[in-house]
Amino acid sequence: MRGICSQAWQSTRVALVILTLAFAGCATNLPNVEPSEPEPVVGIEAPDAAVTPVPEPAPAVEVPAPPSLTAIAIVLTSSQPAYLDVAVELARHFEKHSVYDLSSESLPPISILRSINDSESVAVVAIGLRAAQSSVAMSDSPVVFSQVFNHQDHDLLNDNSRGVAALAPLDAQLAAWKKVDPTITRIGLIIGEGHDGLIADAELAAARHDIELRVRIAHSDQETLYFFRRMIRDIEGFWLFPDNRILSARVLKQMLDDANRQQVPVVVPNESMLQMGAAISISTVAADIATTIAKVIRRIQAGEIDDVPPITELSEVRVATNDDVLRKRTVANSSKQQ
Repeated sequence: MRGICSQAWQSTRVALVILTLAFAGCATNLPNVEPSEPEPVVGIEAPDAAVTPVPEPAPAVEVPAPPSLTAIAIVLTSSQPAYLDVAVELARHFEKHSVYDLSSESLPPISILRSINDSESVAVVAIGLRAAQSSVAMSDSPVVFSQVFNHQDHDLLNDNSRGVAALAPLDAQLAAWKKVDPTITRIGLIIGEGHDGLIADAELAAARHDIELRVRIAHSDQETLYFFRRMIRDIEGFWLFPDNRILSARVLKQMLDDANRQQVPVVVPNESMLQMGAAISISTVAADIATTIAKVIRRIQAGEIDDVPPITELSEVRVATNDDVLRKRTVANSSKQQ
């Protein structure tokens, strides 16, 4: 307990002496305390001002911490970088997590999911199509899947599952494309059935960037090649979506070869495809995917799964270019103008 001594200031020497003695007397009555940091000195300038006792602060109110995201299971279709990079980023969001690789021969998917169901996982994150199929079919916990383009073909969305977009945001993709090539005004897009919403979003994004979008629906890789060769002379760029139902390695190579002969740049969703002759890669960002998944899981854990959209959009894009291909296009355009 600290003693507080106060004395009104008087104009005579006698009063000053008395005040000094009073302070000295109070000091001798203080209890012994451990040394501590010196208290700050507060000066009171106004004479004869009454000193108001300072009330002791009220005890701090402890705010309960939000629910802990302590246990999730991450199921990978395989350990390829596109999947593994997301798992690494997810580990930054969750204190406790377990990673399962379905390409491992040590355990079959059914044994892995049984193990997950016996654990304390609040959610299962499935990365890639095979992981999503197994997890949605067998998991007792809510499932959030990612890196799946044709989810509608596999009935992956139900009351206990939600997805994260497989593509970088379309508007941001076209903005990045226009930044690399401001002259682009007509682009082509070929996609399989079942993506009406995606096509509508792509058309809106194209309109915002003053781009004419020409879309064709294909049902096979050969039909894709047929449409591509018919449209290539009338477009200034081609927007490739990762629809493996209508693409094959052979057809993709032919498309890129044709595009380079016609000096038509192809924008692809994977940076590794630049080596095949694509002009620009506009891909997703692993950290953005992980952050989006974590937000979805927080809402699910809070009991808001019904308010989470079936597919949550991403926010970021990663851009890389094949400078040789772009340089040839620039030279070709300059020759045409002359």
